[in-house]
Amino acid sequence: MALDFLAGCVGGAAGVLVGHPFDTVKVRLQVQNVEKPLYRGTFHCFQSIIKQESAFGLYKGIGSPMMGLTFINALVFGVQGNTLRALGKDTPLNQFLAGSAAGAIQCIICCPMELAKTRMQLQGTGEYKQKTKNYKNSLDCLIKIYQKEGLRGINRGMVSTFIRETPSFGFYFLTYDLMTRYLGCEAEDSYVIPKLLFSGGISGIVSWLSTYPMDVIKSRLQADGVGGITQYNGILDCVRKSYHEEGWRVFTRGLTSTLLRAFPVNAATFATVTVFLMYMRSEDSPRECEPGPVIQQPSSL
Repeated sequence: MALDFLAGCVGGAAGVLVGHPFDTVKVRLQVQNVEKPLYRGTFHCFQSIIKQESAFGLYKGIGSPMMGLTFINALVFGVQGNTLRALGKDTPLNQFLAGSAAGAIQCIICCPMELAKTRMQLQGTGEYKQKTKNYKNSLDCLIKIYQKEGLRGINRGMVSTFIRETPSFGFYFLTYDLMTRYLGCEAEDSYVIPKLLFSGGISGIVSWLSTYPMDVIKSRLQADGVGGITQYNGILDCVRKSYHEEGWRVFTRGLTSTLLRAFPVNAATFATVTVFLMYMRSEDSPRECEPGPVIQQPSSL
């Protein structure tokens, strides 16, 4: 179990490094003002951030997902594995239930982590060199939010995160299990790594598509109050106002960058985890490529 945990941490770190720039673009697109938009789309957002804030602007807030990586990985792997064993049989339904349980539990850490990430990603928007910084880093961000708003403040968006993560992780584990079984993924297969890359990437895409509108709401709720203006009183109020002002397309805002991110992030995570385990367990490699610990982007996934 300790080896699986370490492999998950390594794989998760690889996934965060690959996917964080896409996540920054996603958040910027999700929360920008519709009346005075800064970005015309995904690629324009990429170009603008690099031009106005340098390439490092794409990695704003990366400390938060890196900081929470170990804890989230321990929760996800432990809960998913133990739930699957408790259910007694490795079936598609049990894979979904075990994944959902893991997604629900890890919200405890995922929500504050994504709050800090979102606030850091929005800090200094459009500035090449930030004139003022509200937060020095992700930890400082959480401390200041706690000092100002208490526990309720650092758990802003918890309900929307729970609604998003629970089915999302279920579909994630289910899809990965089905894909690896369908492709006949075995350790001695010379094409095992491409198969794992493909399976992990598809799993990430399915996971995001299953709950993406709730991710938009979650981002808006967590960004609400930045600049001193509060717009929403809760999830339903956010849904109503967002739809009234921008139509149904608001719930797909940032989807392109999210899907562009989902495939390489999850592909990198699963491939790294599997190669690490294959190397460390070379004397007793499992025949089938079993799902390793899954790290949320976010979007955990």
